[in-house]
Formats: sequence, structure tokens, C-alpha cells
Amino acid sequence: MNWIDRLALFHPADALAVVLILAAWLGIGWRIENPPAGRPSTVTLMAEYRREWMRQMVTREPRIFDSQILTSLRAATSFFASSTLIAIGGALALMGNAEHLTGVANQLVLEDDPAILWEIKLLLVLLFLTNGFLKFVWSNRLFGYCAVLMGAVPNDPEDPGALTLAAKAAEINITAARSFNRGLRSIYFSLASIAWALGPAGLICGTLVTCAMLWRREFVSRSRAVLLEGHALAPRRPETHTDVT
Repeated sequence: MNWIDRLALFHPADALAVVLILAAWLGIGWRIENPPAGRPSTVTLMAEYRREWMRQMVTREPRIFDSQILTSLRAATSFFASSTLIAIGGALALMGNAEHLTGVANQLVLEDDPAILWEIKLLLVLLFLTNGFLKFVWSNRLFGYCAVLMGAVPNDPEDPGALTLAAKAAEINITAARSFNRGLRSIYFSLASIAWALGPAGLICGTLVTCAMLWRREFVSRSRAVLLEGHALAPRRPETHTDVT
């Protein structure tokens, strides 16, 4: 069976559902990172607090508190990278044991679909998981760069290079956090893609629920409201990034 024959096993609604989830993944990521000027997302609000963190670090002695925060951030990226790698291994194991997967999946949809169909559906899950793993690894490395830059910031607040280096550390920190958030979104959409086991309608529903959850957390959540209360930091207009995954 060639790839054309394999793809013929799918209904056009499956193709529509896959296009929808990929478009939603890219689209909501772009909107979160590039929100309207008058309605900042939680991510853009936190970016300004990260810049303020680095400005405050210049005058803080000792800087153990700052190093502890960065250590916790790197620990989170390591945890998610390891967890995602385990999930990738589990998905590959399922693909290698397609007979059991097919039996369980066909019981869910009450149909008798071939194993290759379910293996192809798992590829979508693997796509999101792999992207998430790569983002978490890159985020961990960027937080490492940030640690080096923080260490290079002079202890003397009067040093003319102190604020410049602190600003560089802040931008690297923000870039690392952006990569981490992209990894999290990939995990969310990998969970949504599992709903494809219920058919294209399941995948579409999973996509809509995931988008609604992300939108709520970024634009109407209580945590965002707390960040905005007495918000004295003026959010910058975020730069447009072509790599939104």
C-alpha cells in the first residue's frame, strides 16, 4: 500500500480537521505573542515584569534571590523536556504495537479501520510532541545564556554598562520564556490531537476547546487581571516573530 492508498482511507473531513488544528496552533500562538496594543496578553505583561526584574537586579545585593528564580525556571524546562521525550517514546511504542492500538481505537469509534490509519493519526501527536521537546530544550539553553549575562552585570549600579547588560539579560530571558510557552502550547495541541481517535468531529472539538482554554488564560484569566491591577509598567508593542510554534 503506497501513500496515496493510505491517504485514501481518510475522509475529506479528516483533512479539514487537520488543517484546522494546524491553523489554530499557529494562529493563536501569533495572536498571543502579538496582541492588540490595548489588550496585552499575559505573556506580554510578564515580558515587562521580566525586564523590571533585571533592572531591579542591578541594585540588589546579594543576587542569590535572582539565581534561585533562574534555577527554578531552568528546572521547569528540564522537567517538561524529559516528560515530552518520554511521551514521544510512548507514542513510538504505540506505533510499533499497532494491533493493540487498533483494537482499542476501533472499539471507541465502533468501526473496523486498518492499523495504518491509526498510525498516521499518531503522527500528528508526534508532530506536536517533537516540536514541544525542541522548544523546551532551546528554552533551557537560553535560560543558561541568561544566567551568564546576569553574572556579567556589574555589581556597581553606577557602572555605565550595568543597565545595558541587564537589558540584554532581560531580552534573552523573554526569548527563553517565549520558547517555553510555545512548547506548552504544543503539548496542549498534542492532547487535542488525541481526540482524532474519535474521528474528525472529535479533533475539531478538541481544537476548539484547546483554543478557548488558551484564549481565556491569556486574555480573560484572573491571573492576567492581577498583573494589570495597578500596572505601572507600560507594555511595549511586541515584535512580530515569524516562528510562532
